[in-house]
Amino acid sequence: MPKLVLIDLDHTLIERKVPVADTLTRFCVARGLDEDATRRVAAALKEHTGPRTFAALREPLGLAESAGELWAGYVAALAADVTHEPADLTGLDRLRAAGWTVGILSNGVTDVQRAKIVSAGIHHHVDAVCISEEAGARKPDPEVFRIAAERCGHPLTPATWMVGNNPATDITGATAAGIRSLWISAGHPWTADQPATPDHATADVAGAADYLLELDGHRA
Repeated sequence: MPKLVLIDLDHTLIERKVPVADTLTRFCVARGLDEDATRRVAAALKEHTGPRTFAALREPLGLAESAGELWAGYVAALAADVTHEPADLTGLDRLRAAGWTVGILSNGVTDVQRAKIVSAGIHHHVDAVCISEEAGARKPDPEVFRIAAERCGHPLTPATWMVGNNPATDITGATAAGIRSLWISAGHPWTADQPATPDHATADVAGAADYLLELDGHRA
């Protein structure tokens, strides 16, 4: 039976140093936009986050850069404002050394999520990445769990684990997909009103790695 663990990205493996709104404000100020224009950009990105947002806004706002350059700059700004715990990445390395296949399964915009993964250096510590936009399905849809497992080179089985912080998308989604779940609690008790509960809970990804290794007979 393959040893496969899928791990969420935001608030599981990474956190933001500042709110997205602060990153956007800094991005807009650097391009000479005032508060009204910044609010316009924020509203447009809320409706759709992608290059076409900037394609529609660049001329009305008098932005000199191309839509592609604006999008790349915004993605880079978002990616630069993330942080991670080195111990969590060490946990991923220990899992892989023990024969586990480790994949990231994240909802979100492909360019943004992949840029954050690279910015944090997480791509060096996992075997595959599955982002909802490129997969065409979002957690908690069981289909995206199957796609993520396939990208890891394994079938989805009852022995597969999903590690994440979101009760609805990660925990209930894992249960719907027929796999086991490990909730990243950040030290909080489980109070979610969900049709499923996690198989285990721990404060962080490093603790999740310890638990899976102990289950597998590898002591921390």
